Amino acid sequence: MRLVAVDGGGTGCRAIVADAGGHMLGRAEGGPANVMTDLEGALVNIIGAVERAAQAAGLAPAALSGCKAVLALAGANVGRYGEELQRRLPFADSIVESDATAAVRGALGGHDGAAGIIGTGSVFGAQVGGAIRIIGGWGFLLGDQASGARLGRALLEEALLAFDHITPGSALTEAVLARFGNDPREIVVFGQRSRPAEFAAFAPEIFDHAGRGDAVGKKIIDDAIGWIEASLDAVMPPGCDRVCLLGGLGAPYTPYLGERFRSLLQPARGTALDGALALAVEKFG
Repeated sequence: MRLVAVDGGGTGCRAIVADAGGHMLGRAEGGPANVMTDLEGALVNIIGAVERAAQAAGLAPAALSGCKAVLALAGANVGRYGEELQRRLPFADSIVESDATAAVRGALGGHDGAAGIIGTGSVFGAQVGGAIRIIGGWGFLLGDQASGARLGRALLEEALLAFDHITPGSALTEAVLARFGNDPREIVVFGQRSRPAEFAAFAPEIFDHAGRGDAVGKKIIDDAIGWIEASLDAVMPPGCDRVCLLGGLGAPYTPYLGERFRSLLQPARGTALDGALALAVEKFG
């Protein structure tokens, strides 16, 4: 029997074909695989990546019908997108999980602990005795606190408040206003038209100014840290002695965490793809 593991998100997907013990036989990459934003495109990209991984493993595409698979995909925790994709997969058996589940499993390996995955979006999870619990990850409009997208939104809000002299501005808000020609209407237009990743593009600038003592930058980061710590507190198992911060903003946030959380930080033991493969071995191997 052969196993398939897939990790997929908004920028691309990665696929592994392995034996029943989890030893990799072939690996490949493909295009975006967020099932909520583009189910049809995700299916095409996933199958393409798995077929190339199978080819690298010396298997014909027809052999996929005998494989068992775990797919960890962005958007699989929303609505019925994961279920719809699962019905159309060519494997003998398959499980579709959220990408956060695999990220937590990969980061913690076989250990109990907690993890925060913070990039354009945010989600938190914990593993206890092999069981994984996920909280958050509800998207930019209603969730994803402390995410890059929410940082960018907060900065634009602060820039408008400063323009109206409701709250004090700073070098950071002045820089943002200048980028929009000192016209607050352009900020509003941007906010109406932009996607989360475009808001998240402001995150490096926020961290840069906060690191230099900018009052608004520090306020935005401090507010976000409050959400991170509250989320970790909500998901951490009793006696938790291991926390991983993942994603593009995991490292930038680290110096701002309270000592109680910093003392628990450990490097991730593996990636989300490693986690998907581990789950495949546990469920089918």
